[in-house]
Amino acid sequence: MTVNLPLPQKDQLKPIKGFQMGIAQAGIKKANRKDLLVMTLTPGSQVAGVFTLNRFCAAPVQVCREHLALDGAQGEIRALVVNTGNANAGTGEQGMQHALETCVALARDLNLNPEQILPFSTGVILEPLPIEKIIAALPAAVADLGEDHWLDAAEAIMTTDTQAKAASMTVQTPLGAVTLTGICKGAGMIHPNMATMLGFIATDAGFAPGLLSGLTQTVADQSFNAITIDGDTSTNDSFIIMATGQSPVRIQSMDDPSYQLVRDALTALARKLAQMIVRDGEGATKFITIEVVGGKTESECRLVAEAVAHSPLVKTAFFASDPNLGRILAAIGYAGITDLDVNHVQMWLGDVWVAKDGGRNPDYQEADGQRVMQAAEITVKIDLGRGSAQQTMWTCDLSHDYVSINADYRS
Repeated sequence: MTVNLPLPQKDQLKPIKGFQMGIAQAGIKKANRKDLLVMTLTPGSQVAGVFTLNRFCAAPVQVCREHLALDGAQGEIRALVVNTGNANAGTGEQGMQHALETCVALARDLNLNPEQILPFSTGVILEPLPIEKIIAALPAAVADLGEDHWLDAAEAIMTTDTQAKAASMTVQTPLGAVTLTGICKGAGMIHPNMATMLGFIATDAGFAPGLLSGLTQTVADQSFNAITIDGDTSTNDSFIIMATGQSPVRIQSMDDPSYQLVRDALTALARKLAQMIVRDGEGATKFITIEVVGGKTESECRLVAEAVAHSPLVKTAFFASDPNLGRILAAIGYAGITDLDVNHVQMWLGDVWVAKDGGRNPDYQEADGQRVMQAAEITVKIDLGRGSAQQTMWTCDLSHDYVSINADYRS
């Protein structure tokens, strides 16, 4: 079940000049399913990434960081390879060797250096990567390379996702049009910094050296680092932006008139993809927006948003459509703002003013809260009454199906 999440349509996913994708069936976990993806970039492209902060980060994450650090010194990044069905995490030195062997094998097939390859894995943790199956299937993925394979690519990286996640957009700049298309996967083990997710966005814009890296972190913070499903930070999270430079638009600096337009477009696309993950959250029946305003800093607003979004008591109340809204006030109180004056706190559930000056609004009626809780999409707005900072997060409810899905995950 998803929450207001339409299926992506192949003809709505726009090709990016200089970027190709190829898919194969390697039989990594299950037979007869797309589970291996190769992506290639034209010479002169730029790549930047943001990765999990989990200290048990997967072998491919470690290799990606190393290869991105070498970008330019031993050749620019020219290809990415993604397998599903196995995370290659918690696999020690053998896992590192397997991630590197994947890069060597794909580099041989594409006539590149291994350091020009970024590997990604997603799936079950603590199990050896079936490297022989992956290497055997790489030639088929390379033979399948094409610019219009976005939907197949989105399907090839799914794990517990119930559907593919992909989107495109075009933005007009003073120098011309820029096209952006992206895919992602994720449905559980989702928590900022980052989620159990993989996200890839390609654009035909060009960037001056060094500009894309900071932009990628900015985009991630406003999208994939602003969602949560269950509070678990995965070992494999990766968000990658790739710029082929094949459009007339080349951005030289943050002061370039086109920079803000492209930045905002990348953020909007990444946010749309990130919200798709929440809408497809494991067992989700509600899509919930947590808006926190009136803080002294964005960081304290984020503390409150995360506390509310992560609370099992809050999330189960949303699943039950039960306006037991004292659970939200409790989460605000333990979020970590030690000098919070609760007498200044206001809270709304949708259009209903629930808490006024730290207590129940005298005009609040239970029936009004019940009406809002019945909706599939709900907004909680919290005003801390202590400044002008704000932060928004997106989450979902916690249902019986979440437990069932995760209990049966390895079956």
